[in-house]
Amino acid sequence: MSDRAVIGILGGSGLYEMEDLEIIEEKLIDTPYGEPSDKYIIGMIEGIQVIFLSRHGQGHKYSATGVNYRANIFGFKKLGAEIIVSVNAVGSLREEYHPTDIVIPAQFIDLTKKRENSFFPKIPAVHVDVADPFCKIISNILYEAGKSLGISVFIGGTYICIEGPSFSTRAESNLYRSWDTDVIGMTAATEAKLSREAEICYSSLSLVTDYDVWKETAEEVTAEMILANIQKGVGTAKRIIRKAVPKIAQITDCACRHALSFAIATHPAVIPDDVKEQIKPIFQKYLLEESQ
Repeated sequence: MSDRAVIGILGGSGLYEMEDLEIIEEKLIDTPYGEPSDKYIIGMIEGIQVIFLSRHGQGHKYSATGVNYRANIFGFKKLGAEIIVSVNAVGSLREEYHPTDIVIPAQFIDLTKKRENSFFPKIPAVHVDVADPFCKIISNILYEAGKSLGISVFIGGTYICIEGPSFSTRAESNLYRSWDTDVIGMTAATEAKLSREAEICYSSLSLVTDYDVWKETAEEVTAEMILANIQKGVGTAKRIIRKAVPKIAQITDCACRHALSFAIATHPAVIPDDVKEQIKPIFQKYLLEESQ
């Protein structure tokens, strides 16, 4: 086991690059699920090697609905990532979470319907535990880093993930508030599920851009307003990541990285060889254990 974990950084709206990243190489990764959103940038931050990917691609090529989530997470796994720190934009569903604040959620409600959100839709049958979908260890490190920098950051609460690409109606926004949810976005639930299946620790820096549309006295929610606020939050997120990366790299083991240990229902002998090859980066250690 390495004395440093391999860290992936998944950039969202406004975070298309890390200026402080000392680039070593750029890689285009082939996956069985198609092309990832962009090249993976491998480099150094604070003396720690990280892997950066722009979720939406350079120039915000893909909407949240159009992102190939499976390819993105699989690519990180193929490159050896053990941890993913995600940055994404959210609307606030609570008065106390102001635009440009950062929320590190603990739970999600997934309302997406059209996405491929599993590496195991057929064979093998895998039922992974996502009771606590965000890695508590990584989330706590990010939170402590933010507080030490004097940043307005909150930890805990529930992220509601909608399909998009349109925003909510006022009726929907108020419904979600009645469910006692905290922030609303379009990406984190899908990524968290796939990361857990890939045995990767996943945590999110959710950048509050607006009050969604429930708060009628607030400024009208527009794409322009959201992009302006996300640019303010991106700089803050980068500061947190720089501060947290050395400590995150010390987390060389975690329950997230054994998520499949008791999740596999299918005997390896009945998994077709082509499927075994396809999921090899995720499944290999379990196939090896079975053969011993």
